[in-house]
Amino acid sequence: MTTASSADHPTRRDFLFVATGAAAAVGGAAALWPFISQMNPDASTIAAGAPIDVDLSPIAEGQDIKVFWRGKPIYISHRTKKQIDEARAVNVASLPDPQTDEARVKAGHEQWLVVIGICTHLGCIPIAHEGNYDGFFCPCHGSQYDSSGRIRQGPAPANLPVPPYQFVSDTKIQIG
Repeated sequence: MTTASSADHPTRRDFLFVATGAAAAVGGAAALWPFISQMNPDASTIAAGAPIDVDLSPIAEGQDIKVFWRGKPIYISHRTKKQIDEARAVNVASLPDPQTDEARVKAGHEQWLVVIGICTHLGCIPIAHEGNYDGFFCPCHGSQYDSSGRIRQGPAPANLPVPPYQFVSDTKIQIG
C-alpha cells in the first residue's frame, strides 16, 4: 500500500485539505460581512438624500404645494399669468438680491416656481400667498418675497433658494 499522492490520483488527505480550506474561506467571508455591511449608510439616510419625483398635473393654476426633500420644505407654485407678468415687470436693480424671474424658472415652464421654503433671514418657514407681493411671507420677522421668491421687503438678505431640479416630462419634475 502506497501513501504517496499524485495529480492523477488524489488522496483522501488532499480532499480534506481542499474541503477545510473552502470551509475556512466561506466562514471568514461570513464573519467579515457584518463588519463591511455596517459601513454602508442606512436606508433612511439614502432616502433623505435621494432625488424625488413630483407629479405636477394635480396642481391647479394659482395653487402651491409643499413637498420635502432632504428634510427641507420645497414650495412648488403653479403661477398665474398675472403673477408671472408682475414678477417680470419688477426693476431688478431695485431688489436687495437682484435676480431676474427668468433666472429662477426653467425656460418653457415659466408657470412653475420651485423654491426651498426656508427664510434666508433666520430659517423660518414662510407662508405662501401672503404679504404685499402675492408671494411668500415670513411671519417671524416680516420678510416678504414676491411670486418669484425674491426678497422684496424685510430683514432677509437673499432670495429663496432654487433647489436643483429638472423637468422629466411636461407634468413631472425631479428634485435633487
